Amino acid sequence: MTDHRRHGALLSRRSSLCALVLVPLVGSSLGCTDTGKVSAEHAKTHAKFLLSAANTDIDELKRGLPKGVVHLEAAFEQGPPDSQTASKALETARNKIQDLRVAKSTFFALLGKDGTVIRNDQEQDLMAGKNMVSAYKELGQVLAGKTVETRGVMPEAAGVRGKPDAQWVVGVPIRVGGEVVGAYVSGWSWSAYAYRLETALRSDVLSKTEEGGKVPLLYVYVLVAGQAYGAPISPEVNGTAIVKQKPLDKASASAPFSMPLEIENRQFGLAVVPLEKIGKDVGIAVLRSET
Repeated sequence: MTDHRRHGALLSRRSSLCALVLVPLVGSSLGCTDTGKVSAEHAKTHAKFLLSAANTDIDELKRGLPKGVVHLEAAFEQGPPDSQTASKALETARNKIQDLRVAKSTFFALLGKDGTVIRNDQEQDLMAGKNMVSAYKELGQVLAGKTVETRGVMPEAAGVRGKPDAQWVVGVPIRVGGEVVGAYVSGWSWSAYAYRLETALRSDVLSKTEEGGKVPLLYVYVLVAGQAYGAPISPEVNGTAIVKQKPLDKASASAPFSMPLEIENRQFGLAVVPLEKIGKDVGIAVLRSET
């Protein structure tokens, strides 16, 4: 074999070896880099799913409360009800109205005409005797005869302990003989609602995962006015990382904001969608990581 032919054969063998070596290396590198991108694409689908669920939850509560008032008026006919009567009235109103039966509220409460909670529907009523108007100023308009949606902070309505929390509430007036005698109020804490959405998402993902398939790590946060509220055991570092991206400035209902996001050496995909039925500064954030 001539020197020229030997040189050509050697180059050919070297090219083949390089191809064999480089293909696995390139594939490995892309796999690492693309994990966050894959997660972000899935997270966009999750965010849209949760937006639809949240809009349904909001509509149920806003439809149901005015209907439930009809079943509360009798409790006020002889004046403000006692705790036991109020508790039974709350139970009746919720049982009679389908939208209220399925509502995802943290609480339902009856208020006297001065805004003080007579009773809520929780087994341990931390709100009784507290004035809700002090926590949610706009609820004062309910006692003047107007239906109101508002936001605020009431520690007794928190859905998590040891972390900041706040609430969204809806209030409708209760009338007897045309006079406002109290209010029917319901809503949810942001942390409790984040837990509700996270549970719904995990259930949906599990239902679509084949037996033996890998289940991704999932977190859901509700974003409100620059704060991130997660479920009770959700890492706060995740919420901080989400807020730093200012995602609601770049998101819309039809086009969720999404990006790969590394948090404490783990690759996540982030997607955020605004929840405009509550406010332009409110949104739902999903973090997904492949396992």
